[in-house]
Amino acid sequence: MKNKKIFNDTLLYTLISIFLGLIVGAIVLTASGFNPIEGYSEMLNGIFGKPKYMAWTIIKATPLILTGLSVAFAFRTGLFNIGAEGQFIVGALAATLVGYFLHLPAIIHIPLTLISGCIAGALWGGISGFLKSKFGVNEVISTIMLNWIAFYLSNYFIMLEGFRKPNSEASYDIQRTATIDITWLKSLVGPATKVNWGIVIALILIIIISYVLYKTTLGFELRAVGFNKYAAEYAGINVNKSMVISMAIAGLLAGAAGAMHVMGVSHKITILAAQEGYGFDGIAVSLIGNNTPLGALLAGLLFGALKYGGGKMQNIGAPTEVINIVIGSIIYFIATVRLVKIMIDKMRGGKADA
Repeated sequence: MKNKKIFNDTLLYTLISIFLGLIVGAIVLTASGFNPIEGYSEMLNGIFGKPKYMAWTIIKATPLILTGLSVAFAFRTGLFNIGAEGQFIVGALAATLVGYFLHLPAIIHIPLTLISGCIAGALWGGISGFLKSKFGVNEVISTIMLNWIAFYLSNYFIMLEGFRKPNSEASYDIQRTATIDITWLKSLVGPATKVNWGIVIALILIIIISYVLYKTTLGFELRAVGFNKYAAEYAGINVNKSMVISMAIAGLLAGAAGAMHVMGVSHKITILAAQEGYGFDGIAVSLIGNNTPLGALLAGLLFGALKYGGGKMQNIGAPTEVINIVIGSIIYFIATVRLVKIMIDKMRGGKADA
């Protein structure tokens, strides 16, 4: 009963935070001289108005769901994975290399390409876990540094002869046998819509991670370390090993996001002028989703909807930056939930005393 109450309270405060974020966006739209009702109407129409719009919303949400799940998993085990961005990049790089250079039947090529991205992300995340467990290096610092190493490493590989497409700043496209496009669905949503199996794979990963985290001995040990590593160590749990495993699994999820983005959407990687932000948005997705697998799914869909549908505000001339303000406001209000809870508890306590 207590857990159910906590869940209900968390959901309530999250919904309130989303509502307040939308209110802030409406104020900004009004101050900019636009009708907020028209702006949000365009956004909703841009999400649900056509099958194509709904497909693009899911496409935009898929990598955010997985990077959010990556951050959430690390949070649940007591670690802060800011490195989902770098893990996403190396996952995309590994998938592109395997997807382009190898010529295999689709039944082998697709899983091999995806697994290569997962392994690359897991290794990249595992580095941070190893540095923390072995030398006490804070994972926030190491993951930030690894983000930039991944960024420049990807740009370096793209410039290699035989991998870079001539007269461009992008790699060659991966083989068709490595793609996860859903071609038969394009008759409904349009040929230019990048519909793919990514969301299905993401849902499978959510189920697997939920099972591992809450139904297995490994998940219990990882969460125990997250609650109190000293108590976990006293109970006989190998804390250092748990840190490496946790960051490796978190990296695997972000690497899978990068791989599926290549396999289903871009089909290649390009020279990056700046980090794309999938991993950093994943932090926000995790926070909004209360650091849970199901929460990451719902928050990722919300982010995908806001980011894609928000672009439709340009139809009335409204700046799309309003959506970033809305997202930032939602995160801010969720971050202050703890303060709100304390205030409410004090008020309840005061009434009880009275």
